[in-house]
Amino acid sequence: MIRPRRLEPLGGFPEAVRRRAPVHRLWYAAYGSNMHRERLTAYLAGGRPAGGLRTYPGCRDPRPPARTAAVMLPGLLYFATESQVWTGGRAFYDPAAPSGAPDPPELPAQAYLLTAGQFSDLVAQEMDREPGEDLDLTPVLTHGRARIGPGRYETLVCAGLLDGAPVLTFTAPWHREDIAPNAPSAAYLRHIGAGILAAHGWSVHRTARYLADCPGAAGHWSAGEIAALLGAAA
Repeated sequence: MIRPRRLEPLGGFPEAVRRRAPVHRLWYAAYGSNMHRERLTAYLAGGRPAGGLRTYPGCRDPRPPARTAAVMLPGLLYFATESQVWTGGRAFYDPAAPSGAPDPPELPAQAYLLTAGQFSDLVAQEMDREPGEDLDLTPVLTHGRARIGPGRYETLVCAGLLDGAPVLTFTAPWHREDIAPNAPSAAYLRHIGAGILAAHGWSVHRTARYLADCPGAAGHWSAGEIAALLGAAA
């Protein structure tokens, strides 16, 4: 098993943002199918990921990430809405702990060190737009959260710092309790599971149990079924 890197708190960083802006490099924390390097490459260099229904143009800068790191994000993973790429529910990140939870939940993620332009182009492609316009990251770096549009992946979250660089991801503007869950497809789960296996070194069975417990998948996919998707018998 790979020991994940712990994020540094964001406290005090707004002043650093003002002094150092603009930010040229950042960590993109992928928690869904982008944890799988093959899937992320379709966004960076262009192409169609295995099992997907869409071909992507790629980023203006198609180079691979400068570095990668396994991290844990505070919050939980859930599946909702309907994906036009995978069919079934999409993966979303809710950084807020469920009410009444005794211990704050965490979810495994893969952090990629990208340029700010690559991250901007990735966000654009997630929203079915053509890449090419840089995002203003100052609001999310200053406040920790910023809504850049009404879309499903247009709420940016800064989860902390890693080696002095901000760790950013994107999710929906709503919380888990605000939307009906929807079960993910087998192809989608394969990409997420493969990403966890590669990034964190978890066993197939631990990965399957984690995904089977996520809202949206729970009650629709068993740990044994997901383990079989990932290449192991239950």
